[in-house]
Amino acid sequence: MLAMTKRNTQQRRRAIVELLAESGEVSVDCLAQRFDTSEVTIRKDLAALESNGLLLRRYGGAVPMPQEMIADPATDKVSDRKIALAKAAAELILDHNRIILDSGSTTTAALLPELSHKQGLVVMTNSLNVANALRELENEPTLLMTGGTWDPKSEGFQGQLAEQILRSYNFDQFFIGADGLDLARGTTTFNELFSLSRVMAEVAREVIVMAESDKLDRKIHNLELPWEQIAVLVTDTGFPDEAVAQLQQQNVKVIRV
Repeated sequence: MLAMTKRNTQQRRRAIVELLAESGEVSVDCLAQRFDTSEVTIRKDLAALESNGLLLRRYGGAVPMPQEMIADPATDKVSDRKIALAKAAAELILDHNRIILDSGSTTTAALLPELSHKQGLVVMTNSLNVANALRELENEPTLLMTGGTWDPKSEGFQGQLAEQILRSYNFDQFFIGADGLDLARGTTTFNELFSLSRVMAEVAREVIVMAESDKLDRKIHNLELPWEQIAVLVTDTGFPDEAVAQLQQQNVKVIRV
C-alpha cells in the first residue's frame, strides 16, 4: 500500500509538471479537482517540485521556473553531489527514528526530500527553514523545535533555552554539515555560535557529518565537533584514501559516494 502511495505521488507530480508546461500556469483548486485529492496534498506537491527547481509557487498555484533562475551546469554538478550525499545519509535512517537536523547547511538541507520515504520519524531542529520544509512532507514527521534566541547569522535558534530543551530529549541520530574538515581535530566552522551543535551531538546516540571532499584541510579556526564525537562521515569520492585511513583510526566510518 505504501509503495502504491509513493508511485501515485510521483505520477501526480510528473503530471503537474506536464500540465504546467502546456498551460503556463496551474491553480491549487483545479489540480485538487483534477487529481481528486486535497488542496493540502497539492500544496505539498508544489512545494516538493519547487524545491527540485521545477516550478515557482505563486499565490493559489504555480508558474514555470523563469529561465534566468535555472542554475548553470556548474551549480547543477554541486547540487548533484549534495543530493548523492543526502541519499547515502538517508539510508542510515530507520523508520521511527528520532533525529536532529542542524540549521545553516545546504548539505543537510538536501537531506529533507529524502525523509519523505521514512515513516514515523521524529525530527528536532533549530531552523525555521527546516521546520517549514518538514511540514510540506507528505509523510508528516513529528516536528520538534528547540526554541531559544533567534540568530540571523546562523538562521537558527541558539542559546541556553535551546540547549535546555535539547537536553530534555534523547535522539538516535544527529545530522550536521561542516565548513571544514580538519583530520587532526574534527569539523570546523566559520560560525562563532557552535555550542548548540555540541549539545545536539551530546544528546544523540550517533553523529553523522555530511561534507564534500573540498572541505578537507580548510584553515578554519573554530572547532565545532571533535572526531571522537562523530560516528560517520558521508562524503564524495574525491575524499582521499589516506584521509579515510586516518579517520578510521579514530573510529569514524567514512562513506564515499
